[in-house]
Amino acid sequence: MRATQRIELPVDGRQSETALKIARGTSRLLHAHGFSVVSELSLASGRRADLVALDGGGEIWIVEIKSSVADFRADQKWMDYRLHCDRLFFATCMEVPCDIFPKDTGLIVADAFGAQIMCEAPEHRLAAATRKAVMLAFAQTAASRLQALADPEGPYGEFL
Repeated sequence: MRATQRIELPVDGRQSETALKIARGTSRLLHAHGFSVVSELSLASGRRADLVALDGGGEIWIVEIKSSVADFRADQKWMDYRLHCDRLFFATCMEVPCDIFPKDTGLIVADAFGAQIMCEAPEHRLAAATRKAVMLAFAQTAASRLQALADPEGPYGEFL
């Protein structure tokens, strides 16, 4: 039997420890729902989405992580994310009151080990050209990150 090697991704440094735990639990939930996830994905608008999830049918969800009330109030760029996904969710932790989040988005409550969808996000289907652009960015970013793990000295910074 072949021994498995644990791959360590570089730490981004922009997220709090709480936000990283929310991202981990949320990613596990999305995976259980059949999605692949890329974190910190650059979008055509120039924004970076916290989590972008893609399922086998091409549906795209964006999850904006908010680790505190102050985090939510300080950042309103999430409204732009609707232009790049079929469904928009917020993910937070138990300590953040759920009633601060907009009613026209989905809500996920997470910890480091898992998550639960508390409110489904309404669907707003992407135009075909936008879907293709997001899927290409997703694929290129994921592939570049994998290659950077195999070849840390390589020229893969554009998509990381």
